[in-house]
Amino acid sequence: MYRYDHYDQTLVDERVAQFRDQTRRYLAGELSEDEFRPLRLMNGLYIQRHAPMLRIAIPYGLLSSAQLRTLASIARRYDRGYGHMTTRQNIQFNWPALEQVPDILADLAGVEMHAMQTSGNCIRNITADHLAGVASDEVADPRPYCELIRQWATLHPEFAYLPRKFKIAVSGSRKDRAATQVHDIGIQLVRNADGELGAEILVGGGLGRTPIIGEVIRSFLPLRHLLSYLEAILRVYNLLGRRDNKYKARIKILVRAMGAEAFRERVEKEWEHLRDQPDLTLEPEDIALMKKHFPQPDYRTDVDSAPMLDLVEQDDTFRRWYKRNTVEHRTAGYRAVFVSLKKPGVAPGDITDVQMEALADLAERYSFGEIRVTHTQNLVLADVAVDQLPALRRDLDELGLATPTIGTLADMICCPGLDFCSLANAGSIDVAADIHRRFDDLDYLYDLGELRLNMSGCMNACGHHNVAHIGILGVDKKGQEFYQITLGGSSTNDAAVGDRLGPAVAKDRVADTLEALLRTFADHREGEETFLETYRRLGIEPFKEQVYASAD
Repeated sequence: MYRYDHYDQTLVDERVAQFRDQTRRYLAGELSEDEFRPLRLMNGLYIQRHAPMLRIAIPYGLLSSAQLRTLASIARRYDRGYGHMTTRQNIQFNWPALEQVPDILADLAGVEMHAMQTSGNCIRNITADHLAGVASDEVADPRPYCELIRQWATLHPEFAYLPRKFKIAVSGSRKDRAATQVHDIGIQLVRNADGELGAEILVGGGLGRTPIIGEVIRSFLPLRHLLSYLEAILRVYNLLGRRDNKYKARIKILVRAMGAEAFRERVEKEWEHLRDQPDLTLEPEDIALMKKHFPQPDYRTDVDSAPMLDLVEQDDTFRRWYKRNTVEHRTAGYRAVFVSLKKPGVAPGDITDVQMEALADLAERYSFGEIRVTHTQNLVLADVAVDQLPALRRDLDELGLATPTIGTLADMICCPGLDFCSLANAGSIDVAADIHRRFDDLDYLYDLGELRLNMSGCMNACGHHNVAHIGILGVDKKGQEFYQITLGGSSTNDAAVGDRLGPAVAKDRVADTLEALLRTFADHREGEETFLETYRRLGIEPFKEQVYASAD
């Protein structure tokens, strides 16, 4: 993984010192709340419902075991013993004391981490496919390009005060696991007819109160021009994006207002002035140097898979976990293993300090000391030899991290909701717990097949409900918690915004509504269709009839 050089470390250390002094002056009354607010947001610090919340960047979702141990220490020393993994490959701590945040940032700097640009109207954490570098369907490893973008975007003086927050995602695989089409900029690595590696560039995607699927403005961009083209897009947005209304300030609104073609033409015109600037050009040696930070691990060649395959046939518990929580690896004899953070009774995405420390040990024992954060609030050990899978499963099970439900209804995405967030209109965690209790039969979950259930406590859509097969959105109705249901969304290659089912349902009817939807699916399913396939074939009416007929 990428390691800081002297310049990286100096920058992060100096930012810690700056924020320590800013915090001291605020607590001493020398800075007003209005003066301190942009300073704390620049360092990932929010004021939530009960306490400050600190969001820490995990660039393109990659963690070392040393970094994970530091996060465990922070959870134990400064928080309440746990952290929350987010859909944008960050980690959040919900209970830090304001006066201790500079100490947290100093601890992070000691392991090459920070919280810069995890908030505010700037370029946020660069995200990527959590299977980058190991996926069997990969065109090219996106991590070197993610790191080059991260370095370009970090404290970029021209883009520190954009009209609104800005998110970039990169995918190097044929299957989009990075949700590139619902980001402000989505980058898909592709090869042209001559086999040259380049990038397809999408702009104007986003979720929130106005969910929009991004549009392609360049089908093939030579990678040497990647940074200059991104700079052109950001310049156009920075100049023309609305600043009078934060709800209409995202680039998606600008692209829709101008039209994708007019926006593309404006970007291309701006790019003419940037494309040949040496400091924005990625020469082959620049890319080669960055690739050296992401070498292929020293994979074993003596892996014997036969005993493990025998266990798959003989042991139901192991077979379920193997089929649900491990995926094909590009290297023979290896699998990528999902570490489930969806154990019933635990808020989705939460992980304790004890689990983090133990998982750091397991990463060193089984997966070259690296851990990945996924967009679905799970973790990944990306490089596990198959003859070590039985031992790893036992170790994960002892930690409560082996729930065999990856990709099922129970593998739901869920924001913190009203329990923590000051923006939320309704709870999420308690509704997720109710759903877990109602749908706890593994055979039933497996029979349903692939099903993406996402839930958000407000229309900011941190839980990505807009692009779920079944989305749940908390709304407030005269002080009562209600939930809107959407169907048919997707964040992968066939990205789509879900259709609203109808009137919102009361909190105590969410699980009943979900059961009615699944009953309709079972009644109309053809063969091994997924929920999404059945919905797209039938449309919304059969589901609407079942839900609201059962409510009468």
